[in-house]
Amino acid sequence: MSSLTRRAATQALRISRTSSPLHLCTSSQPALTRSSSSNVPSQNTAQSGFDEDSEFPNLMVPDPLMDLYESETFPPTRRFPYESKVIVRNDPSMFDAYHDILRAKGNIDTAKLDRELADEEVETNPMKFLPISSTEVSSLYRYPLIRRMVTQQTGKGKIKRYAYLTVVGNGNGLVGYGEGKDYDVGKAANKSFLEAVRNMDYVERFEQRTIWTEMESKLGATKIILRPRPVGFGLHTNPNIHQVLKAAGIKDASAKVWGSRNPLNVIKLLFRMLHAGNAPLAMGDGIGGGAKKLDRGVGMRGVEDLERERGRKLLNLRTH
Repeated sequence: MSSLTRRAATQALRISRTSSPLHLCTSSQPALTRSSSSNVPSQNTAQSGFDEDSEFPNLMVPDPLMDLYESETFPPTRRFPYESKVIVRNDPSMFDAYHDILRAKGNIDTAKLDRELADEEVETNPMKFLPISSTEVSSLYRYPLIRRMVTQQTGKGKIKRYAYLTVVGNGNGLVGYGEGKDYDVGKAANKSFLEAVRNMDYVERFEQRTIWTEMESKLGATKIILRPRPVGFGLHTNPNIHQVLKAAGIKDASAKVWGSRNPLNVIKLLFRMLHAGNAPLAMGDGIGGGAKKLDRGVGMRGVEDLERERGRKLLNLRTH
C-alpha cells in the first residue's frame, strides 16, 4: 500500500469516528439528561446577580459594587473625528459604596461605622510609638543644628522640601541625631526629632564628665581630633561639636576640626566616634603605645573593656 493510499484510509477512519455517536443508550443504562431549566437563571438570580445554588456569580447582571464607575461620552469634533468614551473607576471609592449598601440593607451598625471612618481620617500621632514615656521626652535636650531647603529636580519640575537635622540627648550619656524631610517645616522638624530619639545610644564617660582618651577619625575631607580635659576646662570645640557633647553630658573636652567643616560631615563623624563600634581610629593600647592595625574601627572602649584587656583593675586616683 502506497503512502497516499495509507493517508486516505487514515482520514476516512477519522471521519467515521467523529460522525459516530459518543454514547449509546440501552434499556439497562438510561441516558443522563439535564433539564433545560438549570441553564436558565431564575428570577431571583437575575435580580441579585448571584445564583445561590451555583458557585460563581452571574456575570451578565451588573453588580452595584464591582461595576461602579462614571462614564462620559465625547462626540466627534473637527480636530478629532471619532467618538470617544472615558470611564472613571473607583471614584467615589468602592468601599464607600459598599458602606452605603450595608446602610441601606440595615446589616451594620451605623454609629459604629461612622466611628471607624472618623478614626481612619484622624492622623496618627507618631509620639505614641516612641520607646520612652512622654515625661522622658519632655525632659530631653533638643538642638536643631541644620535647617535648610532641599530641591529635587524631576522631569516635570522641581520639588522643594525642608530638611532638618536634630540632636537629642538627656545630658547623662544618652545622645542621638536624626534627619527629617517634609513639605511642611513643622513636620520636618518632628520627623528629625523622632528619628533622633530612636537613634539615641549610650556614650561612655570618664568620671561622668569627659571622654576616656584622645581620639582621631576621618570622614571624607573632615578630620576630627577629640581630647579629654581636666575638671573645669569646659568645652572648647566647634559649635556643632559643642551642642552634641552638651547633649551627651560631656562637660570637659577640646576638639579640632581639620579639612572640611561641613556641619553634616562634622556631626556624623562625631557620632561615629562617640557611639561604640563605629570607627574611632588610633585609640592606642592604653599605656602610651600606638594601636594595632587590626584594632581600627573597634569603637570607644569603656573602663570595663580596658580592665578586661589589661588584666588588672583601674583605680580612680583623684582624691577630691
